[in-house]
Amino acid sequence: WLRDQELSEREPVLPPRKLGPVAAFWESFLRPGGLWRQQVYKAYQTSGFILVRVLIPAWIVTYYVKYHLMGLGAGGSAHHALIPQGDKILETGEVMPPLKEDPHEHH
Repeated sequence: WLRDQELSEREPVLPPRKLGPVAAFWESFLRPGGLWRQQVYKAYQTSGFILVRVLIPAWIVTYYVKYHLMGLGAGGSAHHALIPQGDKILETGEVMPPLKEDPHEHH
């Protein structure tokens, strides 16, 4: 309601502010309705859409498939129980026992 009041002739009117080059840039850059604000708003809307409609559902599907359908458990790999204790020679089928560890050889 104050801006609608009219000044009388005796009331002082402030001269317009003189802005420096940096302040003038930011004044025009952040003006409402500018292209900058529209582009930031569109980027915000698009990123929110991608996050909510694409990334989060993809993460949920990946989690469900990995831990519920494939039956891998918390380890994340079904091959742990299938690894033999020794190396197998393909030509003969002979299984080589694992090497004995020498406790003095470690760093």
